[in-house]
Amino acid sequence: MHIRDWPACERPREKLLSRGPSVLSDAELLAIFLGSGTAGRDAVATARDLLQAHGPLRGLLDRSPQALTELAGIGPARACTLAAALELGQRHLAAQLERGITLSDPSAAGRYFAQRLRAQPREVFAALFLDTRHRALGFEALFHGSIDGAEVHPRVLVERALAQGAAAVIVGHNHPSGNPEPSAADRAVTARLKQALALIDVRLLDHFVIGDGAPVSMAARGMV
Repeated sequence: MHIRDWPACERPREKLLSRGPSVLSDAELLAIFLGSGTAGRDAVATARDLLQAHGPLRGLLDRSPQALTELAGIGPARACTLAAALELGQRHLAAQLERGITLSDPSAAGRYFAQRLRAQPREVFAALFLDTRHRALGFEALFHGSIDGAEVHPRVLVERALAQGAAAVIVGHNHPSGNPEPSAADRAVTARLKQALALIDVRLLDHFVIGDGAPVSMAARGMV
């Protein structure tokens, strides 16, 4: 049975239009970009096959466009479509944090850190600098480490905050293991950074830990 023969309430595009994209499964979202399936398989079944063989979704979409073309059911045209969709999403998110734009939604910063850091194979510690009205001044990757840690120096963060003229800072780092739970070391470095920034009257607003799934806000956990 083709997708067009499914009940309207079950078709991915109709579901998206009537209920929004968040209700779709990973396979249904991927199927929309595939457009059609392979021989004997509809787009949703093909998407499920791809996720089962090459997933999860992050693992599949972290591949380069060239690597995607080699997967059965994708090919050059669909690989370009997927790569372009990812880039559009990243640019849309980055536009929310362009210099001078007020950060009215704190979760947007977490999503931005996730887009910038999640695919990194090694731990990267970065900072987003804000002015007194929480408008973005700049984003910098400050420290690069190994697959399980990065050495963070509060003095460097203080120097960059002064150079940016920041009144507040949001920091974040990735866990290449995929586990976003803050470690004891994460809590300790957060405390040191908060103390160091307070000496120059700069607030540490949050520390995001990036892994699989949603970014973890240490401020929301009461750790900042």
